[in-house]
Amino acid sequence: MSKPNILILMVDQLNGTLFPDGPADWLHTPNLKKLAARSTRFANSYTASPLCAPGRASFMSGQLPSRTGVYDNAAEFRSDIPTYAHHLRRAGYYTCLSGKMHFVGPDQMHGFEDRMTTDIYPADFGWTPDYRKPGERIDWWYHNMGSVTGAGVGEISNQLEYDDEVAHHARAKLYDLARGNDNRPWCLTVSFTHPHDPYVARRKYWDQYENCEHLAPTIPAMAYEDQDAHSQRIFDANDWRSFNITDEDIAKSRRAYFANISYLDDKIGEILDVLEDTDQNPVIVFVSDHGDMLGERGLWFKMSFFEGSSRVPLMIAAPDMATGRVDTPVSTLDLTPTLAALAGVSIDEIEPWTDGEDLSALANGAERTSPVAIEYAAEGSNAPLVSLRYGKWKYNRCALDPDQLFDLDADPHETKNLADDLAHRGTLQTLRAKSESRWDLEKFDADVRASQARRWVVYEALRQGGYYPWDYQPLQKASERYMRNHMNLNDLEESQRYPRGD
Repeated sequence: MSKPNILILMVDQLNGTLFPDGPADWLHTPNLKKLAARSTRFANSYTASPLCAPGRASFMSGQLPSRTGVYDNAAEFRSDIPTYAHHLRRAGYYTCLSGKMHFVGPDQMHGFEDRMTTDIYPADFGWTPDYRKPGERIDWWYHNMGSVTGAGVGEISNQLEYDDEVAHHARAKLYDLARGNDNRPWCLTVSFTHPHDPYVARRKYWDQYENCEHLAPTIPAMAYEDQDAHSQRIFDANDWRSFNITDEDIAKSRRAYFANISYLDDKIGEILDVLEDTDQNPVIVFVSDHGDMLGERGLWFKMSFFEGSSRVPLMIAAPDMATGRVDTPVSTLDLTPTLAALAGVSIDEIEPWTDGEDLSALANGAERTSPVAIEYAAEGSNAPLVSLRYGKWKYNRCALDPDQLFDLDADPHETKNLADDLAHRGTLQTLRAKSESRWDLEKFDADVRASQARRWVVYEALRQGGYYPWDYQPLQKASERYMRNHMNLNDLEESQRYPRGD
């Protein structure tokens, strides 16, 4: 049986509550809606960790941060951890990345044979938090609310420049793959940085949301003293006291965020058009690394287990998976075993150390009884936080904080913590037991602290004297492009054309 080609479309910080069954009706996303119509749509999909580098390392490996050691945005993704790119490449696939994956450390490939772009964020240890200094805010790289107060129109930005390049290289690679000069099956990962803040959008897309009815959060900002302990830490990490956030700021930020979803839809449409024009029909995965709170409860960005931050869109268009909506909670951890199953690739050798499950069976009617696990141990935390989504329940635990228990069917906005409600004592005890059997929080905390301390020493040392960055440097082999004198012109023109001439 031939192995299917695979296209993974990844976006950054896309709130999964906006994808209850594909994109919400009011979003201007014709291409994503067309893709949703032929996909298995996982309505309750969760990140393994609501932050870029930890969430992406887990997505690629099928392992939680407590296994990978990628606790935060400056933790090394070790080269001995197999990713879906390793599994597929080992089985004969050509693997390629265009765009962001936020790899930290000297290995900037992690199984990809080619990378078309550099990353948008640094690959070193400079963004390391420090649990030894609780409450310390590292001003030069922590988020702050300037992304909200500065929201509006921009025709170019750091992020727009990056995603324009990502889409360009993805389209060029798909044209190249269509030429058929490499007979291997392929897996192309295209990873955008939008709609990640700053909330700046091109006028073309901004104007589409002029009369949008969704520019105010469902749950208005809550007073600092009314927030839970972790949310207070996030407020402090985001330097909220230095900014006066107005209703206009909130509306402009949300409008730009929605506009950037439409910008992404255009970019994805360009990529899908190439597939159609070149008669390629790969398995297509659409996913985000984590969400964005978008002002709900006064919270912004991610770093939280609340739905806006931890829930992500996930759609898979594959011949062996039934089209339609699946409500069972799932995880981005599940994508590595799912991709392996769709490609007919065994990962048995590392199966005992993976945390994900194959989704193809679930899409076709099988049941899932295991809870979905989430971890967080990065900026805005002073000790690791862990969460289980089990049926309609979400249970959050941290050694520093009171337990949280939410009934997401009755309380989708998580406004009522049931942990102290005697009527739900049995549920709390059951979920606490499941959590305690999975996590030793004392060991987790010790591992994070040791990692942070090591990285602070190494980062400061490597900044002294000669400095060689780990950032990926894309190589364009100019002497192998277009026409050169070691090539036969007739052969070149024939091999580089699609479709081939008569």
